[in-house]
Amino acid sequence: MLGRCCFVILCFTIFSCGKPIADFAVLSSERIAPAKVSFENNSSKAETYEWDFGDGTLSKEESPEHQYLSSGNYSVKLTTTKGKKKSVIEKKVIVDAPLACMVLLETEYGNMLIKLFDSTPKHRDNFVDLIEKAYYDELIFHRVIEGFMIQGGDPRSRNASKDTRLGSGGPGYQIDAEIKDENVHFKGALCAARQGDATNPARKSSGSQFYIVHGQKLLDGTLDQVQNNSGIQYSKEQIETYKLNGGTPHLDRDYTVFGQVIEGLDVIDKIAAIKTNRADRPEEDVKMKIRVIN
Repeated sequence: MLGRCCFVILCFTIFSCGKPIADFAVLSSERIAPAKVSFENNSSKAETYEWDFGDGTLSKEESPEHQYLSSGNYSVKLTTTKGKKKSVIEKKVIVDAPLACMVLLETEYGNMLIKLFDSTPKHRDNFVDLIEKAYYDELIFHRVIEGFMIQGGDPRSRNASKDTRLGSGGPGYQIDAEIKDENVHFKGALCAARQGDATNPARKSSGSQFYIVHGQKLLDGTLDQVQNNSGIQYSKEQIETYKLNGGTPHLDRDYTVFGQVIEGLDVIDKIAAIKTNRADRPEEDVKMKIRVIN
């Protein structure tokens, strides 16, 4: 009996001293930026793991998930260790460019992934141009009204003191209106701010200021009332989306809507709930950074 126990212990010792073998599988099939890619760790005899995703980020999780914000051909390396012994394996992950123009708006409350509409090319191209110039970096959401919208893009808001009046700044030009029936003020709609009709009858947009709709859930009959008052006829899909997510339909056809948040609607909720002063400016600055997904 004693000899058998010693034999079992000896076998375990020999097994535990073996070299680790690194191996993994890439699980995600859809790889269009921004792509969330899952990795299944199939390594054996390893004690620790270190992942290098090929885009400058690392992880020590066993089977991580990683988001690639840009398209590219990435070399993913997994290094496993056991004691002083190591094993390394590399595999390629190819991420394709998005089919539509996408941007990522980053805040301390989370990120919003926004699809820009091809039907509003002047606004799309201007927004992308400003983003690529880092125009929006460190600007704040200077006007926040819960149940309505969050607004930013005033260049004067960068490092602005608490008593600075904001909302009139811009790049020195306006953009011709691109108001389309199919682009409406759902929750998460990205829209161009502008001056009122009295001074701006052509409804030209601010060159840089924008707002993102927070909105409210719609009561039965609200859209019927909007349609009766404005003459707008919503499609079945628009009605269903308004009822599901809410929005601000009373603004439809008055402002250019040029994008839609497709991930991160909860971030709008968090920002909209922030305490504000009498001028609707958050008491604590909410800074932004925007990057183009390509």
